[in-house]
Amino acid sequence: MALHFERTEFDARRDRLVLEMIERKLDAVVLFAQESMYWLTGYDTFGFCFFQALVMKADGSMVLLTRSADLRQARHTSTIDNIVLWTDRADANPAVDLRNLLNDLDLLGRRIGVEYDTHGLTAFNGRRVDEQLQTFAQIVDASGIVGRLRLFKSPAEIRKVERAAVLADDALDAALPLIKQGGDEGAILAAMQGAVFAGGGDYPANEFIIGSGADALLCRYKAGRRKLAKNDQLTLEWAGVFHHYHAAMMRTVLTGKVSKRHQELFDAAKDALEAVEAAMVPGNTFGDVFDAHARSMEANGLTRHRLNACGYSLGARFTPSWMDMPMFYQGNPEPIAPDMTLFAHMIIMDSDSETAMTLGRTYLTTDTKPRPLSRHDLDLIVR
Repeated sequence: MALHFERTEFDARRDRLVLEMIERKLDAVVLFAQESMYWLTGYDTFGFCFFQALVMKADGSMVLLTRSADLRQARHTSTIDNIVLWTDRADANPAVDLRNLLNDLDLLGRRIGVEYDTHGLTAFNGRRVDEQLQTFAQIVDASGIVGRLRLFKSPAEIRKVERAAVLADDALDAALPLIKQGGDEGAILAAMQGAVFAGGGDYPANEFIIGSGADALLCRYKAGRRKLAKNDQLTLEWAGVFHHYHAAMMRTVLTGKVSKRHQELFDAAKDALEAVEAAMVPGNTFGDVFDAHARSMEANGLTRHRLNACGYSLGARFTPSWMDMPMFYQGNPEPIAPDMTLFAHMIIMDSDSETAMTLGRTYLTTDTKPRPLSRHDLDLIVR
C-alpha cells in the first residue's frame, strides 16, 4: 500500500468525523469531495471527474462506490477495504447504485448527510442523487463537515506542508536567474515546476499563474507566452506541493528600473502583509484579518485597486483549485486557531497605469504570532 500517513493517523481522523456525525445525529455521510476521501482514507485519484462516493456510517465503517478504473487505485492508495463498482454502460445511472448500496447498509429511512458543495459532485449528478434518495432517507447537507476538520493540521500534516514550502522556495530560486530582459515565460514555468518535481513534489491542484507586461495584472492562468522586456513586470503565483499538501507564494518581480508607482505599490503591499500577520493570531477571526488588510490599503489610498479577499486556508487539495476554505474576507466569523496553514496574498492591480504588485506567502498559525514557512524575505525583487 502507498499510504502517506500511519494507520493511526487515519484512525484518528475517522474518530473525529464519527464525533461530528454523532453531534449532528447523522447515521451516515456520503462524501463526494476527493480531498475528503484523501484525508479520511488516503485514497488518491483524479477519478472524481466521474461519479464516485465514499459512504461512512456512524460506527466508522466505510464503503467506496467507484468505477472499475479506480479499483486498483483505491486498493493501492487507501485504507478502504470494501469497494463496490458501478458499471460503465449506455444510460448508466450510478445514483441508483448508490441507493442500492445504502439499502444494503441498512440505511433506509435513516438520517444521511450528503457532501454537496464540491467539484466531485456535478449539478447533473447531484440532481440524480436527490431523485434517488429523497424518498429513501432523511437527507441533510453535510457540506463542510470534513472541510472544517481538515482546517486543523496534525503534526504529520504540518510536516507535509513544511516540505511543500521548501519546494515553493526552490521553485522561486529556479526562476530568478531566468527573469531578465529576453527571458521566456515558458522557460520560467518549466524551471519552477521542474524544481518541485525534482524535489519529490506533485502537480499543483491548479496551474501556476504567470503574466508579464499588461498580463501581470491578471490573477488567473491564461494560455500564451511572451518574453520579458528591459523594464518589465512579472507576476507569479505558485505552490510547492508535497503529497497534495500545498504551500503557495506570490510575487511581482521587476526587470530593469523600478518605477515610482511600482515602489509605492510594493511599500503598500508590504505594509498590508505585515498588518495581516499581526492580525493572524488566536482571538481574531478570518474577517479581522481581512479588515487589517483593508485598513492598510485604505490608508495608502488603494481601496479601489485591491481585491475583496486576501487569502485562504491551504492543505491537501485536488483539481481544479488549491484554494481551501475558509477565506479572508469581510465578516468571516471563523476564528483563527493554532495549527492552521494559511496563505495571505496582497494583490494590488492599478489598471489606470497598468502597474501590478503582489506579495504573498504561507503561514503556520501558533498560540501567538504566525510562522512564515518560506525562507525568502519580503524585499522587492528586481532583476
